[in-house]
Amino acid sequence: MASPQTLSETDRRVVALWAADCAERVLPLFEAEARGDDRARDGLDRARAFGRGELGPAEEIRRRFVAGRAAQSAKAPAAVAAARSAGQASGVAHMGAHALGAAAYAAKAAALVATDEDAGRRGEVRWQLDHMTPDVRAALSRLPLLGEDSSGPLGQGLLMSGMLATTIREIQAELARPRPSAAGTEGSVR
Repeated sequence: MASPQTLSETDRRVVALWAADCAERVLPLFEAEARGDDRARDGLDRARAFGRGELGPAEEIRRRFVAGRAAQSAKAPAAVAAARSAGQASGVAHMGAHALGAAAYAAKAAALVATDEDAGRRGEVRWQLDHMTPDVRAALSRLPLLGEDSSGPLGQGLLMSGMLATTIREIQAELARPRPSAAGTEGSVR
């Protein structure tokens, strides 16, 4: 039986595009430090191609670790976080929950270069939430809450503590809130 963190292939394609957009915003932090290492950029390009239906999940699942390994080329914490964001985005073809990992690492990268870390992180999270389509919101709402299921990235691991966990919990809390419908009535996403 598949993990609830996997999501359907259709949902993974939808959230792959959003995850790539999240990671793209901080990718220059990595590229400025690791000139010539195109693994993170390639991971985002592949995540977008997967999202558009141009690549199949099997090949992307085999290649999902390549972009994340680019973090080894960086020393600055923000650059490392940016590369990890790209790595998480490229892993969405395998498991949809990686989209929240991409968002969390992007928010961490933004925080690490901000004068006020918390304001930098919150600003990035606000951008991420504002750029979710209804389909992205619906797909991400199907994921278990952080720590509720151990069979994927939202289980016991790197995403369960610190700034990454705070970010994912904030995103998931926002996804659980009712949103006004086009007609002005309240509707629940979950």
